[in-house]
Amino acid sequence: MSIEIPVAHVEMYRGNVIMLAQQKGSRLMRTCRNDGAIVGRTCYFDRIGAVDAQEITTRHADTPLTSTPHSRRRADMRDFDYADLVDRIDRIRTIYQPDNYYAQAGAWAIGRKMDDQIISAASGSVYEGQSGGTTTALPSAQKIAHGSAGMTVAKILSAKEILDASDVDPDLPRYFVLDAEGVTDLLNTTEIKSSDYNTVKALAQGQINTFCGFEFIRSQRITGSGDTTKYGLAYTAQALGFGMGSELMVDIGPRRDKRNATQIYVSASFAVTRIEDEQLVEVAYQ
Repeated sequence: MSIEIPVAHVEMYRGNVIMLAQQKGSRLMRTCRNDGAIVGRTCYFDRIGAVDAQEITTRHADTPLTSTPHSRRRADMRDFDYADLVDRIDRIRTIYQPDNYYAQAGAWAIGRKMDDQIISAASGSVYEGQSGGTTTALPSAQKIAHGSAGMTVAKILSAKEILDASDVDPDLPRYFVLDAEGVTDLLNTTEIKSSDYNTVKALAQGQINTFCGFEFIRSQRITGSGDTTKYGLAYTAQALGFGMGSELMVDIGPRRDKRNATQIYVSASFAVTRIEDEQLVEVAYQ
């Protein structure tokens, strides 16, 4: 064979694209109360508190009136977007068309921002009052200290007890959000390993699906993930309110001001708040 043959060698490139490891969209939006489309820069979640019934002890007495407690919490609309360009020359020089891949990447990025806002609203300060002018922090009674320990069954039971003690509706779905380290902590405990406590199929796959009435959701975006102290969240489907100002919008079209390059644009507007403190527990672990 001729020693000149290497000049005829070719380079092969794949005709499709491999999306690198990342969270694909929102994992937590489905866990929130969603009242649909919101019009305006803010939205309010109106609340009615518990009342006491009066015992009747006298015939023909005046009817006693009870002032039913009303309150509300405010959620401010936040706007997020993503955009990138595909130049005409790039199309000539690439074997694949990146438009759909860019749109997918943008949609996933918006979904992750949704989770960031949900996590922030879960354990951060919220706004309440008639006009939402009063700042309210998550009460200490709704927090479980790390105790210099990782995630444990005892902490899960404590979170359940806190929710139950507040007479949270037992029929509401309950969720427990923690990171990969927290999942590993639990997978190493006897109770989680036992088929008497958990689902064998999930354990065989290295997962925890449900335990102690909670559906477990892994998220590396929880507060403190990657740090010494992490903050997991245990809450019900009524704990957090999510309002969508505009549905996820994807637009692909030419940019005349960029030499007719194709722009891939993705955007969404949404608002999140913690509706009721008693429906959520922050669980710290190390």
